[in-house]
Amino acid sequence: MMQVPCHIGIIMDGNGRWAQRRGRPRTDGHLEGLKTARRIVESANRLGICYLTLYVFSTENWKRAESEVNFILGLVKRYLVAELDYYRKDRLRVRFAGDMAGLPPEIAVEVRKACEDTKDYDGMNVVLALNYGGRDEIVRAVCKAAAAGKEITGELIAANLDNPDVPDPDLIIRTAGEFRISNFLLWEGAYAEYYISDALWPDWTEENLKDAITSYAKRERKFGAIVK
Repeated sequence: MMQVPCHIGIIMDGNGRWAQRRGRPRTDGHLEGLKTARRIVESANRLGICYLTLYVFSTENWKRAESEVNFILGLVKRYLVAELDYYRKDRLRVRFAGDMAGLPPEIAVEVRKACEDTKDYDGMNVVLALNYGGRDEIVRAVCKAAAAGKEITGELIAANLDNPDVPDPDLIIRTAGEFRISNFLLWEGAYAEYYISDALWPDWTEENLKDAITSYAKRERKFGAIVK
């Protein structure tokens, strides 16, 4: 039986390039990327993944054109509303990672509602990294730890991350052939295995996900130690 990682994180890259190669606006690529996210959530659930973190919108993405930012956030809002019935059917839990305070109020409302409505579900956890940056998460965690008036330790920082009860990712996937971490799960991904796919995110299917998992299953994870 194939060794399936407990937690997969995905840097969903290539939406804009997918659209440009077809002579279409970048927003079309984001729409297709959203459809792919639904497809991969379904596939990950079927394959027995327990936690799936999707890098939806980074703290750096605010630098993009305002029209593109508004379109992406509008898609997020529509997705959360439209997909709730699917999450309920399969008892998938929606979780959030990122700076909620930095989101537009109407988006924050929908995120909170999705998380609250599914908080007791026992199926796969889908973590939406939205207005998320790994450095920002660490800074926020350190500030929380310092406010507690205790000695700052690695354990205390970890306990103050956005989802301290979620296990560290076993596998981080990046699409579109890019070899960058892009500020994603910097603390949690310290010992994650990486898989780089040349396929653009809108082209991803369950077969791509299976290929990534197959590659992961062949790795020997040492976590800094020597395996005898």
